[in-house]
Amino acid sequence: MTNILRAAILAGIVAISAPAVEAEEAVLSVGMSGGYFPFTFVRQDVLQGFEVDVMNAVGEVADLEIQFETMTFSGLVGALDAGRIDTIANQITITPEREAKFAFTQPYVIDGAQVVTRRGNDAIAGVDDLRGKIVAVNLGSNFEQLLRDLPFADEVEIRTYESNIEQDTALGRVDAFVMDRVSSAQVIEQSPLPLQLAGPPFSEIRNALPFRDDKEGRALRDKVDAALTTLRENGTLSEISKKWFGSDITKPSAE
Repeated sequence: MTNILRAAILAGIVAISAPAVEAEEAVLSVGMSGGYFPFTFVRQDVLQGFEVDVMNAVGEVADLEIQFETMTFSGLVGALDAGRIDTIANQITITPEREAKFAFTQPYVIDGAQVVTRRGNDAIAGVDDLRGKIVAVNLGSNFEQLLRDLPFADEVEIRTYESNIEQDTALGRVDAFVMDRVSSAQVIEQSPLPLQLAGPPFSEIRNALPFRDDKEGRALRDKVDAALTTLRENGTLSEISKKWFGSDITKPSAE
């Protein structure tokens, strides 16, 4: 075989292989629980919600194929660490501990932590009334940490659940649950139980997309972050928020 023929065959192999490599690089694997209504949930076997719409919009702007991977909320961070997913879209709150470990995009949800009780429970009018109470939160969520950071945390019994639907139905066994303000309003509307907000939100939370803090992860973060900027500037983020919540939770209320 001549050198020219070898070179031609080699060039053909490279040409055939290149599109497959490019296609693989264009996939963004996004982890979510599918159990946090209305951010991410399954209805009639269809994964949907605010986070799903946001990530699909990011994929269109950034020319990325979005591949959703659903798993328990408590397993999402481990999956990101292990490289099984590229990021998490499940209302992940920026905290100092998480910032030290992951590369975050800009915040795309700004909200507050909210106490929810059964309607008529006048014994709990806000977070200060959780002393001596049993409170449900999502396992591994920032809300769990917020409760553990309270000055009277040792007086609060925390029970963890994998989804906000489980928290909702747990109200026969607990005194209250804590989640984000906007989801609270939606859960109250959808729940078969008579629920109510207990006082105002007690802590601001900013949600963003975490990526592994390495060269590849930061490059993906930058690409997705640029897409979020475009979606914010062209009004798409606001439209998606209003579709699911009736208001814009993608920027501070003062804006």
